Parts: sequence; structure tokens; C-alpha cells
Amino acid sequence: MEAIILGLITGLAFGWVLQRGRVCFNSAFRDLYLMKDNFLFKAITLAMAIELIVFPLMAQFGWIRMNPKPFNLLGQIIGGLIFGMGMVLAGGCASGTTYRVGEGNTTSWVAALTYALTATAVKHGGLNWFLKWVSPFTVKITPTTSANLYDKKIGPTLATLFHVNHWIIALIFSGLLLWYVFGTKTSKRPDAKMGWKAIGLWLVPIAAFAFWSSYITGRHYGLGITGGWVSITQAYTQGHLINWEGAEVLGIIIAAFISALISKEFKFRVPKRGIVYLQTAIGGAFLGLGASLAFGCNIGNYFTGIPQLGIGSIVAGICFILGNWFMTWIIYGRS
Repeated sequence: MEAIILGLITGLAFGWVLQRGRVCFNSAFRDLYLMKDNFLFKAITLAMAIELIVFPLMAQFGWIRMNPKPFNLLGQIIGGLIFGMGMVLAGGCASGTTYRVGEGNTTSWVAALTYALTATAVKHGGLNWFLKWVSPFTVKITPTTSANLYDKKIGPTLATLFHVNHWIIALIFSGLLLWYVFGTKTSKRPDAKMGWKAIGLWLVPIAAFAFWSSYITGRHYGLGITGGWVSITQAYTQGHLINWEGAEVLGIIIAAFISALISKEFKFRVPKRGIVYLQTAIGGAFLGLGASLAFGCNIGNYFTGIPQLGIGSIVAGICFILGNWFMTWIIYGRS
């Protein structure tokens, strides 16, 4: 019960920021490609830059132990590209699709359904052969460098790859990201309800609380969404109690619903063309398959994996962007 309560609290806070800030990685990547608009991209990058310092600091105090995703070059490249394309087809990433469920967006309902069902089938059902296919390429190591910061068996990081102290790489990486964030011009969005700095800064304590609360309840990871949808699916189909991540997803939807009601943005949105439902259904399936192969969605990799310097999350994150840009070019960019 403690895990459910803490996960729900995390989701309520996260969902509020997602809805008020319109935080969607699909929009962030697509806008950067189509319109050179870096507003959301900078918000995401700011949060990552600060988390690069916050996470090892929490580990240094013994509040968590970092546990980067396993490295699987085949799975994270293929899964990352599939997930990136799925974002465009679904009209939202894992977080964007989830919070828009609470706003009454019916296409997001369809995308979330196929996302949840596909991820469940890949992890526990008839599509599990996908994971079995890539599993021989999975790499986990026993850390020797900065071992006091990590769990006993982790995915390789930039620090373990170069055999240097974690703090050295984290400070350099964070500095480079902060240079980009504050040293380059930012797109203006005068109608935005939250500024990009506010979005980025709000996300950091939520990510930190998520990591701590998840860790003490036995999950040993931070923010994520795909596993939450799998947990909800299994709770419905098999009567299982939802886990921390399932409660987090429910919290996101509830908070987005309340926030949308307060701001008068809640509305049952129905597309003019029914074919859009088919597109979003395919996109949701891509999200579920891609996230499963890449060991996590955009949230699990960008807001938890990359700030731990996980090589697998970095590879997946790059492929999320490339897949998104490729599908954006297919649909929008060839005029």
C-alpha cells in the first residue's frame, strides 16, 4: 500500500506539471525539427542537466542507489526508432499521451489502449518473442568505479566506460547541457501557461521524489510510464494490485483531469476523420513495442536513465529523436 500511495503522490505532481506545461516529447522534438522552436526541448534539457547532479548527490547521501538501464545496442536502436516514429503517429509520447487521456482527448484514449496492450504483450504475452530475440545482446555490469553510488548490477554508464569517477562525467555533461540551455537563444511562447525554466525546475524535485519513493518501496528506479500501463493492464485482466508505477500513471491522469477542469481545458476531443483513430492506434502499438525493446519510454530514459549517465538510455534517447524526425518528415516535411 505504501508503494501505491507514494506512486500516486508522484503521479499527481507530475501530471499537474505535464498538463500545465504541455510537456510532450513528441512536440519538443517535432517543433525543433519543423519550426526550430526549442521552448520545450530546453525545458527538458534543463531538468536533465540538474538531475545529473541531484541523482548522484542523493546516492552519495544514501537515499537511493543509481540503477541505470541495461545496455542492449540492438534493442535500444530498433526500439528507440520505433518509439520515436510512434510518438508522431500517436500524436504524443508516453507522457503526452497519458496526460491527454485526462484531458478528454479520445485519440489519446485509443493510443494509450494500444500502447498498454502492446507493452503488456511484449513483456508478458504473445509478443514476448521480441524481447527474447534481443535479450542475448543485453549487457549489465558490476560497477567498480564509483561503486558506492550504484546498485550491485547495473547497465554500463559513461563513467564505468571510461573508468573515471561518476562525478567528473556528470559535472562535465551537466555543464555542457547548461551551456546550451542558457547560452543559446530560446523560442518565445507568450501564450504558454508555464515558462520553460519553470517547467524544467518543477520537474527536478518531482523526479527526485519519484526516485526516492520508488527506491524505498523496492523498485530501484525513478520516473517511468510504460511499466505503469502494463501494471494497470494486468490489474484489470488478472486482478493484480497495481504497483508504484501503475499508481503514478493513474495520478498523472487524475491530476491532468483536475488541472484541465480548473483551466477550462477539459473537452472530449474527437477528430474530424475517423481514420485518425487507426493512425493513433498504430502509433500507440509502436510506443508499446518500442519502449519495451528500448528498456523504457521517453520518461524512463530521459528523466531517469540519461541523468544516471546510462549508455543504453543515451542510445535510446538519440534514436527517439531520429525516429521522431523521420516520421515527422514523412508526414509533415515533404511539401
